[in-house]
Amino acid sequence: MGSTAVSPKRSGMTIAITSLALFSMFFGAGNLIFPPMLAVQAGDNFWPAILGFLATGALLPVLAVIAISLAGEDVRDLAQRGGTVFGLIFPILAYLSIGAFYALPRTGAVSMETAITPLLGVQGTTASAIFNIVFFGLALALSWNPIKIMDTLGKFLVPALVVLLVVMIIVSLTRFEAQPAVPAEAYADNAFTGGLLEGYLTMDSIAALAFAIVVISTLSNKGYHGRELVNGTIIAGIGAGVMLALIYLGLGGIGRVIPNGASFENGAGLLAEASNMTMGTAGQIVFSLVVLLACLTTAVGLITATSEYFSEQFFGSYRIWAVIFTVWSMVFATQGLSFIMTIAAPVIGFLYPPAITLILVTLIEPLFRAKTRFTWAFALPVWVAVIYSLIETFVGLGWAADALNPVVSWAPLAGAGLGWVVPVAVAFIIGLVIDFMNPKPARVIGEVEHEEQLV
Repeated sequence: MGSTAVSPKRSGMTIAITSLALFSMFFGAGNLIFPPMLAVQAGDNFWPAILGFLATGALLPVLAVIAISLAGEDVRDLAQRGGTVFGLIFPILAYLSIGAFYALPRTGAVSMETAITPLLGVQGTTASAIFNIVFFGLALALSWNPIKIMDTLGKFLVPALVVLLVVMIIVSLTRFEAQPAVPAEAYADNAFTGGLLEGYLTMDSIAALAFAIVVISTLSNKGYHGRELVNGTIIAGIGAGVMLALIYLGLGGIGRVIPNGASFENGAGLLAEASNMTMGTAGQIVFSLVVLLACLTTAVGLITATSEYFSEQFFGSYRIWAVIFTVWSMVFATQGLSFIMTIAAPVIGFLYPPAITLILVTLIEPLFRAKTRFTWAFALPVWVAVIYSLIETFVGLGWAADALNPVVSWAPLAGAGLGWVVPVAVAFIIGLVIDFMNPKPARVIGEVEHEEQLV
């Protein structure tokens, strides 16, 4: 009888709606404006550049969702594999960076500067304050019931967003033709790496660590449990990643074909002009609606994810945290995008290497499950990533840069911003050897491993 009660909820439509909703949470204004400018700057090296972008902008977020589903229910379950201290601090920094300190207020600031000001001609602190009160008030209202958030996004907001995006992409691609273009310096010699680094800026690999909790919570309420829950989360993540990749390719295509693409300072101006050239005033309205919907769906996802995590890990109800984060973000957004970036950029740069390390080691671990349980193979690479990234952050801020720069500049790929990769790989191999010298067969519960954390 219990099975009959929940079986109607556990369907392919449930996964499809969840996948659409996850896509919408990933797809904010940053995701909208990066691909077309990458295409302009990459020129004739478009394909290696866009493939690099897809690796970190679409594939890595999917891997993050899969890693969470294998590790437990949220980013803390994943982070604790790096040790007690890391398991406590990293999730808080990750949620704050994709929440109230950066990504959440950015949704309001970008909406104002990219959609409202160009369309209506209004600007200034007062106009920004009024808009952000309305924008975040609506986002909070849509986030008020976290159990229904996936249905709200997947059934209503996302279809409208996707339709508008597809219209904008198809009209542009059929109206213009690609012209040969010389790649900019960043894409001249190693376009793939350039795209890889550009994909970092979407922040989706960190956001995925947070959004996974919403997916898992939603599917649990729909009757998914155990292996079925893990598989459902993975399928939803893959579906969202495929949609991201297709939209990125379409937006990159606009950047390839728009006339005089190099004259634009950013992707927002490029897409706005493409919409105007192809559809006139209607095109400007379509572009503004795309930006607003993209930012709104992301804001809803961020409020939901951060509030659920903080309400579960600390005191206070979900709705109290939702109000706190919304009001905080509203105030930050009113100050403008430049103010937000000044505060958040160092934290974002610091988080990426340990986040990616944690995701990849978690995905590698099942290959060795029959032989040993990862302990040092988690802790060593994660802490090497933390230390290396912290030093790079200090250097970037100009703190003791002369003394610290030699510590990180020696590493292969340091010039490309990937100097942490080799030291982390070496640390992983050393940790793996130690674990094999002291084998601890994994305990498997419902085919999902639960590991002891380091003390």
